[in-house]
Amino acid sequence: MTALTKYQRLEAAGLWRADTQAQRRDVIVSLGDATLTITDTHETALTHWSLPAILRLNPSERPARYAPGDDATEELEIDDDTMIRAIEKVRRVVERRRPHPGRLRHWITAGLFCLLLMLGVFWMPGALRSYTVSVVPDPTRDAIGQRILDRIGRVAGQHCDGHEGLEALDRLQSRVLNSADTRVIVLSGGVQTATHLPGRITLLNRALIEDYEEPDVVAGFLLAEDLRRQNTDPMNALLEHAGLKATAQLLTTGDLPDSVIDSYAEDLLTAPPAPLDQSALLARFEQAGVRSTPYAYALDLTGETTLDLIEADPVPLAEATPLLTDANWVRLQGICGE
Repeated sequence: MTALTKYQRLEAAGLWRADTQAQRRDVIVSLGDATLTITDTHETALTHWSLPAILRLNPSERPARYAPGDDATEELEIDDDTMIRAIEKVRRVVERRRPHPGRLRHWITAGLFCLLLMLGVFWMPGALRSYTVSVVPDPTRDAIGQRILDRIGRVAGQHCDGHEGLEALDRLQSRVLNSADTRVIVLSGGVQTATHLPGRITLLNRALIEDYEEPDVVAGFLLAEDLRRQNTDPMNALLEHAGLKATAQLLTTGDLPDSVIDSYAEDLLTAPPAPLDQSALLARFEQAGVRSTPYAYALDLTGETTLDLIEADPVPLAEATPLLTDANWVRLQGICGE
């Protein structure tokens, strides 16, 4: 059997020379089991070539020219299509079976590149954002929050600053949040209900104060925004909006481009509030001693979508204490006085 199982033995005429200086001779080429045998016209063997070592000197050209190895001086020309196809088939089989040490290295390199690419696309942005959020100092947060507030002010108008109303707002904040760290600002427009910014800034729409008969509604929105702030650092939402480049800039320079601040401020005015776990929210109402029912009806006049907040109100109306005196509530309602 030959190296090609479809042939018992294959022979063809060819031209052979021992080296570049020798005359070419007519020969008979025989394809055997592991060798290519070259004989003269008198059937005298001139040479044997190992099939795995044969090289094609002129790919895709005719007649085909072969050599028995890299450094060989011999050369063989064949014009027979059947013999050429047979030799080429043997060479392809040998090439497939030959070890390719560089190929494994290429596959490993490609795999590592893909891994790095996946890390860059899926892992790095989140990891860089989380790290940046964890190291941004409070003064930088305060400055960024103020820049966002200034941008919102240019779009929605300046915040309400009636003196007596601000004093009443401070009283309500101290009563509900039990903290002086949060800066509560009432806007005459812009935000739909309430939102919060980096630097512990909470924004309220004036309608939460002016359109209701009791301070429990605005108190509920203060509690809800404070819970959202605890659940997710507002710097994280800002950097998720800003993207990888701006996040890296904040980490290295401590600053964000004006375009990022402007874009985030505009989106913040229309973005829906993040959903809250009802059990956690009710716990905050109970801790603050604030009724959840007025807040629930402010979210949904029918109460259908906020039924849990109504039915599980932790402070019954009969046991509730006023959050503000009537006089202070009136002052608070006049915080945006014209």
